[in-house]
Amino acid sequence: MKRKLVLLIAMSLLLALLATGSVLAQSPGGLSYTSGVQVVNLDSTTANIGLTYYDQAGNVAATASDTVPGSGSKTYFPIHATAGFNGSLVISSDKPITAIANTVTTNFAYGAATTSFSAGSTSLNLPLIMCNNSGYNTWFNVQSAGTNSANITINYIPGTNGVAQSEGDTIAPGAAHTFDQAIGSSTENCSTLADGTGKFIGSATITSDEPVVATVMQLNTTSIPTLLGYNGFANSGSTTVVAPLVMAQNSGFFSGIQIQNTGSGVTDIDVDFAPNQVSNSFEPANQGCSSVPVGGTCTLITNGGQWTQQYIGSATISSSPAENMVVIVNTIKTTGAKKGASYEAFDPADASTDVSAPLIMANNSGYFTGIQTMNVGGDCPLVTIDFGPNSAGAFNPNDETFSLDAGESLSTCSMRAPVSAASWRRETSSLVTSRRRTPR
Repeated sequence: MKRKLVLLIAMSLLLALLATGSVLAQSPGGLSYTSGVQVVNLDSTTANIGLTYYDQAGNVAATASDTVPGSGSKTYFPIHATAGFNGSLVISSDKPITAIANTVTTNFAYGAATTSFSAGSTSLNLPLIMCNNSGYNTWFNVQSAGTNSANITINYIPGTNGVAQSEGDTIAPGAAHTFDQAIGSSTENCSTLADGTGKFIGSATITSDEPVVATVMQLNTTSIPTLLGYNGFANSGSTTVVAPLVMAQNSGFFSGIQIQNTGSGVTDIDVDFAPNQVSNSFEPANQGCSSVPVGGTCTLITNGGQWTQQYIGSATISSSPAENMVVIVNTIKTTGAKKGASYEAFDPADASTDVSAPLIMANNSGYFTGIQTMNVGGDCPLVTIDFGPNSAGAFNPNDETFSLDAGESLSTCSMRAPVSAASWRRETSSLVTSRRRTPR
């Protein structure tokens, strides 16, 4: 069977090496946000790129051009738009590229990272939308990716709590509009979304007559001060979904798995947890949800119940009868220094033997990167992490290699390179590859 990998890059307060940027916007939660962008060139030759910034009315606010070396990356922090900009960005290139966007508050108390889109869709799924959920409220930006103005409809679907609502808008080409679910916003919010419990916990769908993309932020400024970002799903999902990193009782970190049924019928959902990477005897039993309706959600938290011991591993989510799903995983730390991160789980059919990571760091003003790799194929490949050129110093780390059984995942860390930790200072990209290995 063909070897396939999915790769999760865990990044905290990215670009922290650089000074606070001047591109600010006073927005959700009463916070001032600053943006940074990291672009990686997937080709071996130089890429010529153009960056166009749009305000929320669709006007061009700034433009820039640059080159990115072959297999290299470029960081833009602050970005090119002037102070007070609140909008969106389109990056064009004559070579294949990918990018990540970093959103931080001006004091770096909050930070989230989200990936770029290569194209939009006329239908999007947002698996987790909240207001007043133990301090969490969501807000999201919808960007028009077509050549004409996009007429959109947003349908809010309650899960465990809330009232179904909808709203519409028209977004100019290239522009993005903000939808904030916190009470007091000018868009659909908790004043109408909440049920008798005073909260909304559910999902949303977006339909449009032009391609659009969306990014969701989960903000808590009270009980667990965190900012978690994920991208809306521009497809209908898959009947099997893999999540490379799930944790429980891991130095205070635990995970929440949010599953949205995007199929056409009611389904039961099963979550099968992979072997524990931690050297203890705990192996979690499968969990799931019964009779999840179309558009509805299933929420699983790896805290309480069976989750009394440390677990670091992965999960495979399946539906029966087979219906499409989309999934996000939130991981938070509720004790001590509150922290968190979010990612979109993967359709295993989209996995690849070559995976690129736009930004890898170590000893970068105290920040480092964790890489979680999962084998979703059927044999046992030898995996190689090949680090790109160092843009912050002369040190060039050695490759890392390891093998993975089918369904197995492994955490690797930029502090684990075969050199002293003090010598690890880098801001770069990496490439993960696999090659066939005799099965164990």
